[in-house]
Amino acid sequence: MIKIFLTVRNRLAITKKCIHALKAHSRLPHQIYVYDNQTSYLIKEHFEYFCNLYIKNRISQVTFTTNESTFNAFSKASTCNFFGRQHNEDPQKDSYDFLVMLDNDIVVTPDWDLKLKKAWNHVKKNKLKNVKVIGQCPGGIRGISKEPITIDDMKAIVGKQGGSGLWSIRTNFFKDVGFLPLKQLVGHDKKHDQIYWGLLNTSTGGNPYIMGLKEKLGIHCGQEAGSVCNRLTSNRGKANRTEVIKFEKAEEKISKMTFEEFYKYIVNNNYLVKDW
Repeated sequence: MIKIFLTVRNRLAITKKCIHALKAHSRLPHQIYVYDNQTSYLIKEHFEYFCNLYIKNRISQVTFTTNESTFNAFSKASTCNFFGRQHNEDPQKDSYDFLVMLDNDIVVTPDWDLKLKKAWNHVKKNKLKNVKVIGQCPGGIRGISKEPITIDDMKAIVGKQGGSGLWSIRTNFFKDVGFLPLKQLVGHDKKHDQIYWGLLNTSTGGNPYIMGLKEKLGIHCGQEAGSVCNRLTSNRGKANRTEVIKFEKAEEKISKMTFEEFYKYIVNNNYLVKDW
């Protein structure tokens, strides 16, 4: 069993493709915890979509946040803390295989979770205590180890940094590595990853902390769906910033495609596959 922390802000069309992929391509039992953060476009449609998933028992939780409830800090960071504190209250918190942090513009590939489980089994068997995160390579990982690691039919590297669009983490991650200091994130629309890199570096005494599998676990579709964080950051201080994160054309394009059509489109898009 795994828990998936899924962050959403606008971009309903890609969210639907993301969750469809989780249902179609996952093999392990899983629970999805959705945090819909300050959505400002197609609001009713977001509520209706998640309502239907809730009724069908396809998600374990959906939480709609506002700027006030996320303390005017970067909403992904705030809700990551919320998810972590809730997980730490779970009496069965240590029985899960691993936890997942997932952005809503990531479309996972078939058996992505089995590959991660295989990697975590390798980490535990070989007592690689400094590995706190497993994602995919390249994935923004730096300071890569010279010799790749062989895990059955997979290759992996160990390094630092790495984008958290698809991070799998230990079940004791929030107790071991810690929570994000939200005071440092007030007024920001990024920096979740950068601050966690510092916390991870401290928790490992400066040693490499992320393993990257040389497998395509998920395809980053931000180029197709639009980047909320980049748009908000580049328009900081401007009035009506929420207007620039509607991405109407992308919504229309993605929503017109069935999941099968969209997945075929992205796996055959060399730029998307090689990106991240």
